[in-house]
Amino acid sequence: MILNQFLILAAILFCIGVYGVLARRNGVLVLMSIELMLNAVNINLIAFSAYLHQTAGNVFALFIITIAAAEVGVGLAIVLLIYRNLHSPDLDHLEQLKG
Repeated sequence: MILNQFLILAAILFCIGVYGVLARRNGVLVLMSIELMLNAVNINLIAFSAYLHQTAGNVFALFIITIAAAEVGVGLAIVLLIYRNLHSPDLDHLEQLKG
């Protein structure tokens, strides 16, 4: 496969992720959209790494995967606490937690 196909795939995934972050109100779906955006970045890093015959992109992709795993753990803990307090994963109701 050529580089353009990977870049187009990553751009489509990133756009879907941005739409999911902007349009969704559910906390879990927002986290899934952020993960989709991180996966698009990983595709770009690995595609350029293979195209340029360097290993730096692969190393950065591993770091991003590690950070994404930590983000999922912390994000799901926050969403579960919001659900426990408000009985809804809707992010619009976070205004009630002020004060």
